Amino acid sequence: MKNEVRTAVYDGTLQVEAYRLQGIAQPFPAHFHDHYVIGLTEAGERRMICRGQTWTLQRGSMVLFCPGELHACVQANAEPFDYRGMNIPSQVMLKEVREAVGNTALPEFSQPALEDAEAACCLRLLHQAIMEEDSSFRKEELFLLLISRLLQQYGQPPPRSVSECRSEVESARAFMEKHFAEHLDLEQLCGLVHLSKSTLLRAFTRAKGITPYHYLVNLRICAAKRLLEQGASLLEAAMQTGFSDQSHFTNCFSRYIGLTPGAYQEIFTRAEKRG
Repeated sequence: MKNEVRTAVYDGTLQVEAYRLQGIAQPFPAHFHDHYVIGLTEAGERRMICRGQTWTLQRGSMVLFCPGELHACVQANAEPFDYRGMNIPSQVMLKEVREAVGNTALPEFSQPALEDAEAACCLRLLHQAIMEEDSSFRKEELFLLLISRLLQQYGQPPPRSVSECRSEVESARAFMEKHFAEHLDLEQLCGLVHLSKSTLLRAFTRAKGITPYHYLVNLRICAAKRLLEQGASLLEAAMQTGFSDQSHFTNCFSRYIGLTPGAYQEIFTRAEKRG
């Protein structure tokens, strides 16, 4: 889109990524992250699908995603979307949880979308401080205040359902997580867990909310992000994570993340130069 702006910054003090997507209309297919996401809608309206429900995101709406939580969203009206978000690694979240409430377990949240003016204000101030590269400890205070608020208000685990063929689905998932960089196909997975293609496809999708193939793509993108953060070239990241070529990798990455691989890597290149 002509007037869209996509910016991102890595904060070495907090060890989080902050990004802003302005004027976008790009839909995001069902995907998950290997980190926590806290986001805020500044303008526009979107329909988000998560946990089997459809949520409306509009100005002031916040999102909370745990690692591995599946979600997708599309534009709901003609107004371009303006969104600010933060990606928080699990080890960073655990540190903040210990500081905030003394827990030693990673949190889950009772809902993935919420309206909370106090939390939204805190996130906006924190996000602006990161984007402006504020070097004061104000950022650390805001971060702790935000996490404390979210834990106190929404830190309740959602109910979990037991799906059919649970052990087979988990075996297939574990195999993909170990061998995601290799050439895999549905027949291979079915042979591994001794299920027919239709049974595995139905059971996996019901349990994970996503097909085995799209789960595999998400695993590859998560791994590629880590390689890009470490300075790998785009070609190396593509080849080491199982993508057929760099073009396919770039298209998939942009579709799921909202940034090109090069733009994503630039976040960490700039952070290193500042350091």
